[in-house]
Amino acid sequence: MTVQANFHDIKTQVEQSCKKIGRNKEDITIIAVTKYVTAERAKEALDAGLCHLGENRLEGLLEKYEEIGNRATWHFIGSLQSRKVKDILPHVDYIHSLDRDSLAKEINKRADRQVSCFVQVNVSGEQSKHGLDPSQVVPFIEKLKTYPNIIVVGLMTMAPLVDNEEIVRKTFRQLKHIRDEVMDKQWAHAPCRYLSMGMSNDFHIAVEEGATHIRIGTKLVGLN
Repeated sequence: MTVQANFHDIKTQVEQSCKKIGRNKEDITIIAVTKYVTAERAKEALDAGLCHLGENRLEGLLEKYEEIGNRATWHFIGSLQSRKVKDILPHVDYIHSLDRDSLAKEINKRADRQVSCFVQVNVSGEQSKHGLDPSQVVPFIEKLKTYPNIIVVGLMTMAPLVDNEEIVRKTFRQLKHIRDEVMDKQWAHAPCRYLSMGMSNDFHIAVEEGATHIRIGTKLVGLN
């Protein structure tokens, strides 16, 4: 399947999910996760009309950025080591994996602009996943006001890979509840309007539960 055909299918499913709950499909940003594909395949995504690309490794990001540059809006979606912050900052528009003070400190130190960040939350509590415990999110974000180069635009999570739809739905619902709690604080440094949640296997559920950014790899750009 071409990326164009895959993109059409994804948009159709997003539209159906939005209609189901009365959302505007324009409120959903589709991020093509290109971490397992070539720069050529990433370019095909851009040619198909996608403008948001997601990478989870510095090497993959730099390789594709060299080929594509500012044609794309770049999202860093993987766990980020503090020592690599200085190398990714010139190339990314959003970081989806802010989850500790040491990382926030490094971003603030190295940035020459305000960096849009999603705070990563481990809603499911799985040891294999990165992110803050839900109880830590509000205190952590409150402390980020001391870092002028960071703006918290939203929260990010990954649901468990299970067949039980209700478990997945509950995970997304809980992230939205935490997001609403942060928004209620009306912090200038943390407008926190967005929810980055949902991947190839569960994005339709995420949209129904309030996702604003869905991160899709396999079903969109596939393996090549």
